[in-house]
Amino acid sequence: MSADIQAKDRLIVALDLESADKARAMVEELEGVVEFFKIGLTLQLAPGVEALISDLIKVKKKRVFLDYKYYDIAATLRKAVARAADLGVYFLTVHGTSECIRGAVEGRGNRDLKILIVTVLTSHDQADIAELGYTNNTVEQLVLHRAKKAIDAGCDGVIASGQEAKSIKELSGKIGKSLWVVTPGIRPDGYPEDDQKRRTTPRDAVMAGADYLVLGRPITEPGTFGYSNSRDAAKAILAEMQQAFDERV
Repeated sequence: MSADIQAKDRLIVALDLESADKARAMVEELEGVVEFFKIGLTLQLAPGVEALISDLIKVKKKRVFLDYKYYDIAATLRKAVARAADLGVYFLTVHGTSECIRGAVEGRGNRDLKILIVTVLTSHDQADIAELGYTNNTVEQLVLHRAKKAIDAGCDGVIASGQEAKSIKELSGKIGKSLWVVTPGIRPDGYPEDDQKRRTTPRDAVMAGADYLVLGRPITEPGTFGYSNSRDAAKAILAEMQQAFDERV
């Protein structure tokens, strides 16, 4: 049993909404239910997003996952990551070469920012990675290659589908270094596929070894999940997650 893991600490709601004001309203609706929020590219240039991030961290005492997928030379990443760390961001995504990733880790310094590597987007399948030039790798092989690179560079975790979570945990166990698996592309049973080609349910992802789950539309658009409001949708997800965490060996 995974002792003392609380689903409430492991659910991240993606605020992929039209404006910072709508994101604030969603945070208010989920007050007392959700404590961790993702700010991604949808809001990156939205008016008021910097104030939103600051208020979430400093006023509302929430954890923030800044999912901007930083990708640049090491010197630039070092500076960008340092700024995110100064803001008090908890999770941050980067990708690139090993040198670039090490630059990101250096930029974090000794602050409590967790650096996550993007492996393969959950909206990509074998055909997609072949189009990107990875014709000699399966999706899982590419994911594991990038997970090992994350470990070698001193990162804290990876963004990966629940379909590869077990293999990533086995890899990190063999190497002897822990690695968080943060899993997007989560879709409850009966939920439309949307654009997620390598989706998993909350239960399946947790049982496979995922440490954190990222959900957007099933919670922020609750009608598609059969609920009248986002609070009830989030509670249903949390209940499924908690049962899986309690059962996980």
